[in-house]
Amino acid sequence: MKGQRTFIDFVLKEWLVIASGVGFVMTSLYARRFPLYSAQELQVLFILFVLFVSVKGLSNSGLISNIALKIEKGRVISLKLVVTTFFLSMLVTNDIALIGIVPITLVLNINRKGILVILEALAANAGSALTPFGNPQNLFIYWFYDIQPIRFIQTIAPFSLGFLIILIVASLFVRTSNNAQETIAQKVSRKAYVYGVLVLIVLLTVLHVVPVVTGILIIVFALVFDRKALHVDYALLLSFFFFFGLAENLKLFLAPEINPSGHIFLFSALASQVISNVPATLLFAKFTTNWEALLWGVNAGGFGSLFGSLANLIAYKIYVTYEGTDNATLFTAQFLIIGYMAFFLSIGLYFLLNQAQGL
Repeated sequence: MKGQRTFIDFVLKEWLVIASGVGFVMTSLYARRFPLYSAQELQVLFILFVLFVSVKGLSNSGLISNIALKIEKGRVISLKLVVTTFFLSMLVTNDIALIGIVPITLVLNINRKGILVILEALAANAGSALTPFGNPQNLFIYWFYDIQPIRFIQTIAPFSLGFLIILIVASLFVRTSNNAQETIAQKVSRKAYVYGVLVLIVLLTVLHVVPVVTGILIIVFALVFDRKALHVDYALLLSFFFFFGLAENLKLFLAPEINPSGHIFLFSALASQVISNVPATLLFAKFTTNWEALLWGVNAGGFGSLFGSLANLIAYKIYVTYEGTDNATLFTAQFLIIGYMAFFLSIGLYFLLNQAQGL
């Protein structure tokens, strides 16, 4: 009976890697091929791994918990977290912003953490949409269509800034309160400074300032000086591996059915719900010159399902695997309900502006 309960707990906790693995195998068997992984996708997996290690090291050093204590003492905690996530994602991508902010949120001595993490995921997707380098799909569209920076920002600004206002209002309605007595500050290890530099190295690799291979320094440091930092969420990394392969297989099935119609916004937004917005961008860019509709579609598609963007998966998995959280089923339901409210709201906003401005 105990073994049966343990298995059920495992399935409920790791359903994401199980579902993505089953989808990977089934679509590969149907296509009679093993999906081809691009160098970019392998680099993404490597960068995620070294980023997980460096952030884990920061967490173990006590730095994140001390930052959390400072945030906890102030007012409007929810507003500060959501707005910080929004603007941080503009500069360092939505994935990295969430990897930094969500662990801070989870160690706060407050309630309603689940709602805060969901709002942070929305803020990361909305904020990263505003800049050409805020997320991978933006960077691809920016280079593929050779767009001027000002034109790019002007096109997507109503989407991004509109959701900033909505998220600010929503966060003000999230009333948080302390769950227990004041927490004593943890001593910060000297390794925190090293990991701070290592996180900076990861950011520079994302911005293509230094080669991706530089991330090996992080692995070497952890192996030699801090092996506890290597205890990261390997199931999440495996989910990404399966997910990339699943998306590649689905692209193979969907490509012959797509034609360059005027509904590129809806098609790309809906496809993102299944294959994620980055593969959807690569797929639909081959069939349209309407980059404005594609840009809106794939960024709106980041809302909604857990698969809409990798940022959603990261925020979700960090929350459900954290020791201090429970009731993953309720959190999943809340994530999907709020996510799809934002998804349909973004669709309405697009068509409203389309009628007014002819986007």
